[in-house]
Amino acid sequence: MKYFKQFVFVLLLTTAFPLLAEVSVSSLNLMPFPKNIVVKTGEFRLNADFSLALEGVGGQRIYVNATRMLRRLSNRTGLFFQQDFITAETRSDTADMIVKTTRIGRLGLGEDESYKLIVTPEKVTLSAETDLGAIRGLESLLQLLSADENGYFFPAVEIDDAPRFPWRGLMIDVSRHFMPVDVIKRNLDGMAAVKMNVFHWHLSDNQGIRVESKSLPNLQSMCSDGMFYTQEQIRDIIAYADERGIRVIPEFDVPAHCAAWMVGYPFLASGPGPYKIARYWGVFDQTMNPAKESTYEFLDVFFKEMAALFPDEYLHIGGDENTGKEWSANPEIQAFMKANGIDDNHALQKHFNLRVLEILTRYNKKMIGWDEIFQPALPKNIVIHSWRGYKALDETARKGYMSILSNGYYIDLIQPAEYHYLIDPIPEGSTLSEEQKKFILGGEATSWAELVVPETIDSRIWPRTACIAERFWSPQSVNDVESMYRRMEIVSGQMEELDLQHIKNYDYMLRRLANGNDISALKRFVDVVEPVKIYNRHFQGIKYASFSPYTRVVDAARPESMTARRFRKMTDDFIDNKNVGVVPELTAMLQSWKSNHDELKKTINLSPVLKEIETMSQDLSIISTVGIEAIEYVKKGKPAPDKWLAESKSALAQAKEPRGQAELAIAPTIEKLIRSCEK
Repeated sequence: MKYFKQFVFVLLLTTAFPLLAEVSVSSLNLMPFPKNIVVKTGEFRLNADFSLALEGVGGQRIYVNATRMLRRLSNRTGLFFQQDFITAETRSDTADMIVKTTRIGRLGLGEDESYKLIVTPEKVTLSAETDLGAIRGLESLLQLLSADENGYFFPAVEIDDAPRFPWRGLMIDVSRHFMPVDVIKRNLDGMAAVKMNVFHWHLSDNQGIRVESKSLPNLQSMCSDGMFYTQEQIRDIIAYADERGIRVIPEFDVPAHCAAWMVGYPFLASGPGPYKIARYWGVFDQTMNPAKESTYEFLDVFFKEMAALFPDEYLHIGGDENTGKEWSANPEIQAFMKANGIDDNHALQKHFNLRVLEILTRYNKKMIGWDEIFQPALPKNIVIHSWRGYKALDETARKGYMSILSNGYYIDLIQPAEYHYLIDPIPEGSTLSEEQKKFILGGEATSWAELVVPETIDSRIWPRTACIAERFWSPQSVNDVESMYRRMEIVSGQMEELDLQHIKNYDYMLRRLANGNDISALKRFVDVVEPVKIYNRHFQGIKYASFSPYTRVVDAARPESMTARRFRKMTDDFIDNKNVGVVPELTAMLQSWKSNHDELKKTINLSPVLKEIETMSQDLSIISTVGIEAIEYVKKGKPAPDKWLAESKSALAQAKEPRGQAELAIAPTIEKLIRSCEK
């Protein structure tokens, strides 16, 4: 095979260059996709004699990651490698793989994470300026692992890779629902696997303060329900993240989102109280009092301690969703505003933010906060975190402020991977200058925890966050949706080795829902069900609380049904491209759903928790019958009778209605089939 230089479109070229299809489809399952890649002839064959050595500057981080890569490779292949731990003493003259680093990287904004990976039939060479770049390259090598009848191998390639954005983050909210240490660690492993480098830790909100304070012990004794991280655990997680090249940025949300603070320290409050830890979800009025000097004295003590605990140069102060109602109703605060020439609550929050900034600066921290903190009086070394949209991101960049984007990456909104994938921090057609674009640092996926618990959080984060990670790392031109879905499914399976539970907990939850009975029919049903989108789950008859059950069908259902997506793609091919070759599989799928209700009803009768989806199961059977009949009308090339159309549309309207805060993901595709039968 001739050398063929492939940049970011390697997986998109299989149609135009069918001779390369085997390489691009079977071997290059890389996510994020590299900046530049050249596919060569041949492959490096693996056997039990495979060994690895380091050259250049070492350090604990690269030793740990090289050893982890070796163990993961051994576990995937079953090969009994003789090498145990990678150390500085490992001989490089006999090693099959050489990892070369020039210096130990600093975990901070803008550090070099580039790497070059060369695989030949004789040797594997990974070189990087920093150990951080090297560990990104190790993940790419693991993703290159391929197999055939002769065993395991790495395809011969040359990769020259570097991230597009320096800030590639995941925020995990541990206040609404507390997440134990093992949950955090396995998600850090997932982040490292797709080259993310910022863990944003949302540690405080109305539902609890999740960090131990030696200086202010009421925070854990009165403000956390006993669910918090000790300082020893926090240091352990920071060290764990550091080994994987991930920064840890804590968020302590002030002056709003802070009802829990007032439980232990009521003098902070702007309102009369009494205060208690919030058990329900929503935007609350409780706000810190910005007119009292004691508020800033308290925050000085707290942030001094947290600045010493968290080594990253940035600290997130939240600053969002202050209703201002308590400020407006407090005579003391109103008098303070009048005396200091503060015109409104917006200006008062600016005053508060500047005072907090003084505190953070005193302890050598830079401030990051949500959109609402943005004020021209703030220094240019802060970071504005945009949750409200690109307009705010654009404005801050034009004024010379650094910013990151989360709008479009709210994974708790239960939107499909395709939606997140096509959101870009710097969209095509941006009118920002090249210099202004540099102020947009990247973005973060956000996992808000109102509706997730440790059992379900992985399924809400993964695998969709892998496609967001690609958006932050890969060139903007890497945007083929079909390629993304294919590679994401493979990476999703690989992530199970990291103990991520987004796949295995699905069957476990279904077994519990089925009350220990056979889950075949239930699984067939839930495979085509999705939770309702955006935040509609909060407005469908159930008032959720922190102590509510998150064990129902809606919790087991995936954010995006891959079965429904496949059904939609085949239906599009049938209707739009007149491809009758897909009809047998389409019909088989519809037949399986049509007959499923009778079987599932037996399970429902043995497990009352499933009663809430019984009518939806029946509707799935009915609209599947409609789909089968619609296909026959389309095949015959003549419109369906008006009576059939009316009855089918009525059945579809009923099937579209959510039940149990879940909805049938195939309904829009059935609707397309019905429309294709009209005159």
